[in-house]
Amino acid sequence: MLGIPFDSTATYMPGARFGPSAIREASYNFEKYNLTFNKELRAPIFDLGDLRVSAGNFKETSRRIIDTLTRLLSYDLKPLILGGEHTITYPIVKVLQSKQNPIIVHFDAHMDMRDHYNGKFSHATVMRRIYELEPPSIIMIGVRSASKEEIEFVQEHEIEYYTSQMIQENMEEVKCKIESIKGPVYVTVDIDVLDPSYAPMVGNPTPCGLTPFHMEKFIEIISRKDIMGFDIVEVTSPVKGDQTSLNAAKILHDLLSLKS
Repeated sequence: MLGIPFDSTATYMPGARFGPSAIREASYNFEKYNLTFNKELRAPIFDLGDLRVSAGNFKETSRRIIDTLTRLLSYDLKPLILGGEHTITYPIVKVLQSKQNPIIVHFDAHMDMRDHYNGKFSHATVMRRIYELEPPSIIMIGVRSASKEEIEFVQEHEIEYYTSQMIQENMEEVKCKIESIKGPVYVTVDIDVLDPSYAPMVGNPTPCGLTPFHMEKFIEIISRKDIMGFDIVEVTSPVKGDQTSLNAAKILHDLLSLKS
C-alpha cells in the first residue's frame, strides 16, 4: 500500500492530498472480522507510507510514481494506492502495462474523458490519457456527468459505460458484465462515484450516485478477478472519521477481506 498525496490540478474542492492519511485513520476502528462477507482480513499488506510528490508538478510526480512502482513490481507486489487526485492513475497504469495490459474498471461520477482541461493532464482528462495507452477495454461504472465532447468520444469509440441511473434500474446487467471479465484487471475508484450523502468530501461532488451497498456487490464480484492493482482517489476529508474516508476505507477493507 502506497499513498500518493498529490492534488495540484483540483478545480473545485482541493484537499485530496489529505486522502491517504484520512483513509488510514478511518480504517483504524474497523474489526479484523468482516461480518458482511464472513471473512477475516488476513491478506498480507505492507504499508510503505506516502510517496514524496512534487507539489504543483505532475510531470515530476509522475516520474517518481513510475520509478517507485517499477521497483515494487520487480518484487511481484500488487499496488494498492491511496490518492491523491485521479490524475495519478495514469502513470500507475503505464507502469503496469510493462508487465501485462489490464482491462480498466473505472468507478466514477465523471467520465474524465476530456482531451484538454487546464492542460493535457488533469483529473478531468485522466481516462482519455489512459485510453490512449490502448488497454484491452475500459468499463466505466456509476458515471452521471460528462461534457458533450466526452459522451460523443465514448460512443464513437465504443467504450462501455453504465450510469448510476442504469445501475438503479438494472444492477444485474452490470454485475453480469463484471462477472464476464477475463484476464487481468486494474480497478480505479474515484470515491465521488458514491452519492454525496455518503461521500461529500470529494473534489467534485455530483448527486444521484451509488450507495455503499452497490459497492459491496461490485467489490465482491471484482475480488474474484485477477486484480493487478487498485487505487482509490479524490478523498478530500480534512477531519477524522468523516463518512467519505470511512466509506473509502470500507471499500478497501471489503476487498482485502475477500482476498484473504
